[in-house]
Amino acid sequence: MTERKYKTPMPPGELISFIIRRIYQNGLTTTSGGNISMMDDHGDIWISPAAMDKGTLQPSDIIRIQPDGKITGPHSPSSEYPFHKAIYTARQDIKAIIHAHPPALVSFSIVRQIPDTKVIAHTRRICGEVGYAGYELPGSEALGRKIDEQFRKGFHALIMENHGAVIGGADLPDAYHRFETLEFCAKTVLLGKILGTVRNLTDEQIISFENQLPELLPEMDIVSHPSDEKKKRSSICGIMDRACHQGLMISTYGTVSVRWKGNDFLITPADIPNWNIRTEDIVQIQEGKREPGKIPGRSAWLHQRIYRENPGICSIIQTLSPCLMAFGITNTRMNVRTIPESWIFLQDLPTVSFDALSPATTNIPQLFSTGNPGLIIGNDSVIFTGETLLQTFDRLEVAEFSAKSILLGASLGKMTPISDDQVEDLRKAFLKC
Repeated sequence: MTERKYKTPMPPGELISFIIRRIYQNGLTTTSGGNISMMDDHGDIWISPAAMDKGTLQPSDIIRIQPDGKITGPHSPSSEYPFHKAIYTARQDIKAIIHAHPPALVSFSIVRQIPDTKVIAHTRRICGEVGYAGYELPGSEALGRKIDEQFRKGFHALIMENHGAVIGGADLPDAYHRFETLEFCAKTVLLGKILGTVRNLTDEQIISFENQLPELLPEMDIVSHPSDEKKKRSSICGIMDRACHQGLMISTYGTVSVRWKGNDFLITPADIPNWNIRTEDIVQIQEGKREPGKIPGRSAWLHQRIYRENPGICSIIQTLSPCLMAFGITNTRMNVRTIPESWIFLQDLPTVSFDALSPATTNIPQLFSTGNPGLIIGNDSVIFTGETLLQTFDRLEVAEFSAKSILLGASLGKMTPISDDQVEDLRKAFLKC
């Protein structure tokens, strides 16, 4: 995964404290749980300290351990340092490690199972296959040996029996994005099991889709940025930040676009973390060509077709949100007749199969209408559309809340939807048609 290349790279202490605070603020570890490390170009290992508040960790708190064993810093290094060192010794390609106790991955850990990342095409692409390390005393050399053994097999992510997870990456952002994506995968599987049987993709399905993706759009010769275009860029960045904060989007997956003029549109880029996208990163697509030097999101081809075939659609959000995707991985149609607001905003929310996403044969652009502003693509994503970007985001938010209510309510009994007569009353009161 390619990350943003900063003009001034973030120092190790600053980067570790930033990432670990983000993990804590996103509810992926506790105040005392977990540890992070990275290896710099000199072979020094920088690691979070033992028994420190993850929500307030500062760059000055991070510990440096040199190859000769010399320790620099105001605290003791994490007690899990032995297995961090073992991984770096085993794998020259790994330069950053995250260990934490996120709820969904811990759920797999305590029942001694591994999440199958083939449940969603994207999670397989980012996380690969997940390994498994048997239980040993935390901080022990024995635990380090078991983890080392698994990483030597080529895994980048492991479930630790009755412990949590450990993730490795080419750098710290890479490790974080894999960690966040794997927790999303685990959470979605757990939610999907409430609905029924979780359906995984085959290797053939994933490979076939990847091979069918259209070639990158050619670059335009001249690009301009008038004031209305700049305003739309800002609105896209605002929604991206909001979606990540609300748990409706993960760092590694999510595409937002806005129609600009005619069938020209602005779209979020590929390979930049969604929470870190700036206005200058947004890609302009004009007359089938892309802004020079920029790569649009992988689904730009689908957004382009949706705009061409639906003149009334002016914005699109394609994302992974856990409760909606629980329906997508079980091929379950979601009934939006939960509360009046859900039906008024959504009216219908069909689920189509993963194979419907094939660029050569897809009919997805034709499925959108006034009464069908969104859909769930099995084992891939959810898409919402609207006349404005805020309306589109609102529909996504309402749909995710509705899906969550259905999943939570399942333990109480079977859902009783709003009746046909009640829907007709809503239609007369709130809809013009």
